[in-house]
Amino acid sequence: MSSGRRILTCALRLGRTFGLALALVLAAGVALPRPASAQVQRKNLTVEEQYELGLRYMKRGYYVKALEQFNRIRNYHRDDPYAVKAELAIADVHYKKAEWDQARVAYEDFMRLHPRHEDIDYVVYRLGLTSFKKAPRIAARDQIWTRQAVNTWTGFDTRFADSEHVEEVQDLLTRARNRLARKEFIIGRFYYKRGAWAAVVGRMEGLLRTYPASPDAAEALAMLAIARWNLAEPEAARQAVERLKTDHPNSRALLRVRRRAPGLVGSVDAGGATEAAP
Repeated sequence: MSSGRRILTCALRLGRTFGLALALVLAAGVALPRPASAQVQRKNLTVEEQYELGLRYMKRGYYVKALEQFNRIRNYHRDDPYAVKAELAIADVHYKKAEWDQARVAYEDFMRLHPRHEDIDYVVYRLGLTSFKKAPRIAARDQIWTRQAVNTWTGFDTRFADSEHVEEVQDLLTRARNRLARKEFIIGRFYYKRGAWAAVVGRMEGLLRTYPASPDAAEALAMLAIARWNLAEPEAARQAVERLKTDHPNSRALLRVRRRAPGLVGSVDAGGATEAAP
């Protein structure tokens, strides 16, 4: 046998021997070295680094991973300051997922557990948003969640005068109150069209008392005056008209009063305006 063939034969034998040895090792359950698992890698991170990892997940939209990360910090590092941060981050993840109920509960839990936390203004701001965003935008529908948002935000400017969220909360509070006022106006208008004057008085007086700055205030005063007039309460009707003239001197709502209760208003300078549709 030539030397070349002998070398080839030896190589084949060695290959078969190594393969057999490898098979025996695997059969015996001896694991070959593998890269470190994600769990092992996480154990090598500090709590701060784990928290930052969760923030990166949340920023990139990996909300399930973010929740897992923040829950892990909260559950296994309870005495670490980052556990508190993780609690707030959990609420934020639910908020970003538009899970308003879960977010609201998480923010409420945070407020209950950490009432003096430095970010409590942010928590109140977000808590109100969970209710506001859950509420239907159409005023005629049930506005229980809009009312909840108003309750949450009322007094925010006094309690958190230096908060960066004051201006936005005030804007949101105005929008929420106007929506509630519109709801009352729609109900009052329903009664107005049917001549249910006592019900009109109740709704419009409630609207004007609770939401005096509402965009519907002028029309509410006009309907209130007409309702009082039809209830044979001329003095109360006159007071409503005087308030309408004082607070809304250029409103087309004055035309409504002149048309529906001509004896109540003698002369109104309409300025060429036409009556707004009810």
